[in-house]
Amino acid sequence: MTDLSPDPLIDPTTFDLIVVGTGLAESIIAAAASAAGKTVLHLDPNPYYGGHFTTLPLHDLASFLNSASVPSPPSPPSATDDALDYVSVDLQTRSLYSDVEISSYAPEVLQEHSRKFNIDLAGPRVLFCADKCIDAVLKAGVNQYLEFKSIDASYFWDENGKLVNVPGSRAAIFKDRSLSLTEKNQLMRFFKLVQQHLLPAEDNENSKISQEDLDSPFVEFLNKLRLPQKMKSIILYAISLADYDQNDTEVGKKKLLTKEGIDRLSLYHTSIGRFQNAQGALLYPIYGQGELSQAFCRRAAVKGCLYVLRMPVVALLKDKSNEHYKGVRLASGQDIFSHQLVLDPCFMVPRPLNLSLESLQDVSLRDANNKVARGIYITKHSLVSDVRNCLLVYPPKALFPEQVSSVRVLQIGGNLAVCPEDMFVIYISTLCANANQGKEMVRAAINSIISLFASECSDASSVDQNINAEEKGSCLLWSASYIQESSAGQFGPVSFTPMPDGNLNYDDLMNATFELFQKMYPNEEFFPKTTSTAVHQDDDGEES
Repeated sequence: MTDLSPDPLIDPTTFDLIVVGTGLAESIIAAAASAAGKTVLHLDPNPYYGGHFTTLPLHDLASFLNSASVPSPPSPPSATDDALDYVSVDLQTRSLYSDVEISSYAPEVLQEHSRKFNIDLAGPRVLFCADKCIDAVLKAGVNQYLEFKSIDASYFWDENGKLVNVPGSRAAIFKDRSLSLTEKNQLMRFFKLVQQHLLPAEDNENSKISQEDLDSPFVEFLNKLRLPQKMKSIILYAISLADYDQNDTEVGKKKLLTKEGIDRLSLYHTSIGRFQNAQGALLYPIYGQGELSQAFCRRAAVKGCLYVLRMPVVALLKDKSNEHYKGVRLASGQDIFSHQLVLDPCFMVPRPLNLSLESLQDVSLRDANNKVARGIYITKHSLVSDVRNCLLVYPPKALFPEQVSSVRVLQIGGNLAVCPEDMFVIYISTLCANANQGKEMVRAAINSIISLFASECSDASSVDQNINAEEKGSCLLWSASYIQESSAGQFGPVSFTPMPDGNLNYDDLMNATFELFQKMYPNEEFFPKTTSTAVHQDDDGEES
């Protein structure tokens, strides 16, 4: 007698779409397809939602990073019944994380509060109040499953090694005491110019920025306006979020064009005041970024999507006659069929399968050949006194002359339910060409941050690039650093979602996800509109 699988059989066995992985892009695709009336099976080998965009407890995050940085052993070959009209091709996976370093400086303290940590794998990440992800949250109606809080402040590390507040609006410029009267007037005139350009053409035909200027590098346009270096740097790196040194002649295509810069300024400006109870331009979901994936999965389930976690896919099925994709084989041994398949980016398509893959153009292709260096740190000290949640940008060369890309830092406090009330989680990321380059920039950033704790940490004033464990332990409770591979999405009979990019928000990911859905279902709407137009903000007596 053949032993029965302990896993229940999935019924039905044929679907319009199978999605493997519950990362944000996969979850949005599943929800959108379900909303369009497609039959969807959504699988994940893990016991949790979120994939590469997940939020995990501290111990689970460490376990994931340590296991994900080691290549998975090949699965035993799948047996195929010769009587069937299809054959199986074993799936392979690749390691997308490397150079993992994890240290715990206060294990007893962390163990005592172990259930209070919710740590993002792909941080730092925030949402702009007017960005494409928030638009999708509202359009899909998943805001009922989410709560957000505002990021309290944004800072910029200036050329003198000091934190500078980033004014995001004309009102904020007027109130900012760190700016001189001359600097305020210069910034006010600049923001007025941008606002006039963004008005409808019939209202300000004479106030439009010329097409020649729009097609030129943004830094040249700012030079043309004779803005001082401090103002240019804030606009380029803290508001427009340029990745690379815009004054470097070798940057080439990585230079931000004026049109892109104006669009990013517009996003920042329109985010401020979009929601009545949101302070500033930036939001963060309570309990972490992984809540976004879960919210879209809940929406998909309401529309009939079938979910099975802890279910690995071990092989693809191909038609014997034409070698086209036909379905998947589960670890339980069951074969499931579908018209289309969307895979997590960790999978590799076996060569014997006849696939014609098309790269998604709207994905952040400028990052596709780069890696992302990430760091996560738990501390009891805030970057800025009395500020819980904030963003800090180190522009290129701010930390050391060879710093080739911006380093972004996000501090999240206990009021966002990611850690105990008296602690903070600090996320750091930067684009890099190789692991050594990336880890050097992340290391320099955390050493700079520790120097900000000098008044509270006994040894912080003497830290350097070779900071030892004892000195670091006086300021940090836990740390992790790792290198994450980048990959662009691909469309075909078997499609792939992109890895998390090096951006601060999800706009490029949303572009790629929308494009993938449109290629899969060109006649379907990407989420029919709902009546809800507000995001939920937690009300705990604070401004939010």
